[in-house]
Amino acid sequence: MPTLASRASGLCAARLAPAEYAVRFCDAHPPLTRAQALIEAERCYDCFDAPCTRACPTEIDVPAFIQRIAQDNLRGAARAILSANPLGGTCARVCPTEVLCEQACVRNALQEKPVEIGRLQRYATDAYFTAQQQPDHPLGAPLFERAAPTGRRVAVVGAGPAGLACAHGLALRGHEVVLFEARPKPGGLNEYGLARYKVRSEFVQEEVRWLLSVGGIELRCGQQLGRDFTLDGLLAAYDAVFLGLGLAGVNALGIAEPQAQGLRNAVDFIAEIRQAQDLASVPVGRRVLVLGGGMTAVDAAVQARMLGAEEVSIVYRRGPESMPASAAEQQWAQTQGVLLRHWAAPKELLCADGQVRGLRCAVTALQDGRLVESGETFTLEADMVLKAIGQSYVPEPAGAAIALQGGRIATDALGRTSVARVWAGGDCRAGGRDLTVEAVQHGKLAALAMHQALCG
Repeated sequence: MPTLASRASGLCAARLAPAEYAVRFCDAHPPLTRAQALIEAERCYDCFDAPCTRACPTEIDVPAFIQRIAQDNLRGAARAILSANPLGGTCARVCPTEVLCEQACVRNALQEKPVEIGRLQRYATDAYFTAQQQPDHPLGAPLFERAAPTGRRVAVVGAGPAGLACAHGLALRGHEVVLFEARPKPGGLNEYGLARYKVRSEFVQEEVRWLLSVGGIELRCGQQLGRDFTLDGLLAAYDAVFLGLGLAGVNALGIAEPQAQGLRNAVDFIAEIRQAQDLASVPVGRRVLVLGGGMTAVDAAVQARMLGAEEVSIVYRRGPESMPASAAEQQWAQTQGVLLRHWAAPKELLCADGQVRGLRCAVTALQDGRLVESGETFTLEADMVLKAIGQSYVPEPAGAAIALQGGRIATDALGRTSVARVWAGGDCRAGGRDLTVEAVQHGKLAALAMHQALCG
């Protein structure tokens, strides 16, 4: 039976009974058991020219790690994964494998279900990280040994996926790395921007601790570029700099955004949920609208529903095939009770007494390949509206010397920027797909390029 809190209009915390939160925010996709993993690993054809490996942005040797799982060699499987992707544990949980490695699986050509590569990757990396926390467990012994010191010092700005991967690659090659992070904890998007039901915060920090354990990396949190130090200062003190700044700006709706309770950025809402010690303390509306069509919109909408919102809708101006969120993510949202409202463009936020009351939308359509408004409008009631229409790079902290392309940092294929001795990667770099796994590859390639530049 609904509680009084669940029926309350406006923002309200504790809409659910205390025990409900743990049930709703448990793992969306439970890990494989040993028996399930062995059976699934046997389904891999061990292709010589593996299309799954080519489809992986970090080029993990997928058949190699799956065959090691089949042989019950989990340490070997973890090594194959983490040598290519040092954040392979998180990526196993959040990668859109359905449009990457699993879409490339040759079993699709036989009209069969592809091998569950993501879940197998999680099985192997979870086994390694669990063993690492047990003293003297042979599976958990260090996988990599750091090279002899080179005497070179590198500054990495941003402890998100790109920065962490770059710092790890540089440290393994013997360089001393100082890793600057503006927020209280490292992890970037993995720590603050992912749905809580996908990755628990404790796992993110376990993975970061393992990555830093290679040695040679000094982590400095609460240090922000442009506020506590400058790019010129870094270049004077270090041999090279890597910028993994992410996207700090949030795109505007293009309509008036009054100061009203219940209107907020979806990324802030997600971050609050991830950092909450008690999920019952996070307020949510009874009727929630999420504006946007990407994975951030899906994560925000599903979690609003899990917090006890009675009605949650994603409002998107085009059709489902144009949504940045994959078909699997869209289907997941719908199975969680989220309504997808397509062909609707926000026109006016309706507010009263300082509180969001609803949204007036225009009906849209395609005409000669262009999106147009039909002239018809409709109104949706809401006491909470979350903006998830994309984020933007904020150039001021790095300074005007860094050339931009399409609003993000312009680089070559290896991450070199327009400023000598400065590389960049992750979401702040132009031309990417805003994927965690791609950010890791940016950091990986930049570390190799920086090493070659520093040591010849």
